[in-house]
Amino acid sequence: MSGSGSTGGAGPRQPSRIAARGSLAGAARVVVKIGSSSLTDDRGRLDQSRVADIAATAASLAAGGSEVVIVSSGAIAAALGPLGLPERPTSVPLQQAAASVGQALLATAWSSAFGDHGRRTGQVLLTESDVIRPQTYRNVRSALESLLDLAAIPVVNENDTTATHEIRFGDNDRLAALVAQLLGADALFLLTDVDALYTAPPTEPGAERIGLVEDPARLTGVSIGSVGSKVGTGGMVTKLSAAQLASTTGTAALLTSAGQFAAAAAGEDVGTFFPGQEGRRRSRLVWLRFATRGAGTLTLDEGAAEAVATRRRSLLAVGITAVAGTFPDGVPVDIARPDGAVIARGLTSFSSDELRAMAGRGTHELREVLGERFRRPAVHRDQLVVL
Repeated sequence: MSGSGSTGGAGPRQPSRIAARGSLAGAARVVVKIGSSSLTDDRGRLDQSRVADIAATAASLAAGGSEVVIVSSGAIAAALGPLGLPERPTSVPLQQAAASVGQALLATAWSSAFGDHGRRTGQVLLTESDVIRPQTYRNVRSALESLLDLAAIPVVNENDTTATHEIRFGDNDRLAALVAQLLGADALFLLTDVDALYTAPPTEPGAERIGLVEDPARLTGVSIGSVGSKVGTGGMVTKLSAAQLASTTGTAALLTSAGQFAAAAAGEDVGTFFPGQEGRRRSRLVWLRFATRGAGTLTLDEGAAEAVATRRRSLLAVGITAVAGTFPDGVPVDIARPDGAVIARGLTSFSSDELRAMAGRGTHELREVLGERFRRPAVHRDQLVVL
């Protein structure tokens, strides 16, 4: 192992900017995300040979000195066959039950596949909030860094067994981008059942592969599918969003099929490459802007909206006129003007129920009626980004 990832007290690792796909072969730290459809057969059962193929390439990278993190979908898909389910369940309780069975099968498959190459794995189950909330994201980074320092390969998946919001609306593409940013990865490989991004659906005549995306904004007008496979939750839209997040924050991204992983890792001209960009501050505020979705919405009066958007002030309860959604404290929420236009996103200091009780009340009234701790800002300016 290269040992390049150990940061000690030096703070988060910063990626070495990769501006050309040929440099991918020398990436010191890489995150590899694999979709459910790339790990299962036509019946939806976990295909050990596919897992083995990906593990072989990842192990080769590790043998060459790269630190490798796997973000693996497939827990629910792995359980479809053993549980006799014809397709991915739609109800949350059934998804959770399937994930419980599938996680064990998936972890065993990765452990066996990497074990054939003398590599140990460590399972890490996360939800989006784990890498967003101030109380937990440093712990997640420390745990992953420690696994890498021990020459183990972290295998990360969303904790579908207990997730509710995430299991219905989340995807491992976003999680992979967040993990890549959290670890300061040099490269993110997004492996799916499509070999690249195209100017039109690949089956249409005249569709051309887009080999390089230097500015994702220039993809306006490109037809991008949004529906995932029957065993997964993501689609090309989520992969493009993850690639954009990664590249914008300094991590190069390569989107291609699982079958071309070895070629992509070697820097060959396959898939769609997103060079790592410069100039973005790496912090949870970047995650708030590019990677999260508001768990609810706080609507403000004009004065509060102006203070947040223009003067970058903390959001005080007195300026809140309405609270939409149900959420705990510490999660991302959208912040909107009176007309509903979202102007910012931030980590709320209070739950939705607490904010409803606080809305419209000044600091003195909050202290007198609700207690001293409610004098704090609803969203502190250090936990807020203007969109």
